[in-house]
Amino acid sequence: MEVEVQLTPEQQAQLAQIATKAGTVQERLVTSVVTRYLEKEARFLAAVEKGLAADERGDFIEKEEMDARLEAMFKV
Repeated sequence: MEVEVQLTPEQQAQLAQIATKAGTVQERLVTSVVTRYLEKEARFLAAVEKGLAADERGDFIEKEEMDARLEAMFKV
């Protein structure tokens, strides 16, 4: 299946500039970007599904425990 995307002139110029700096052609850059996005989106959706399934099982933590975990994560 082929997908066609319409870019603004500004987006086209930016794509060309980035591709040149990356030492690649625009088509390869677009393919790479879309591949990374799709992989990231698939991981995110899988994590959401996992969280929803845990919630349905009643397997979750209380707000206070989550706050403590976040605070510990971001302590310097």
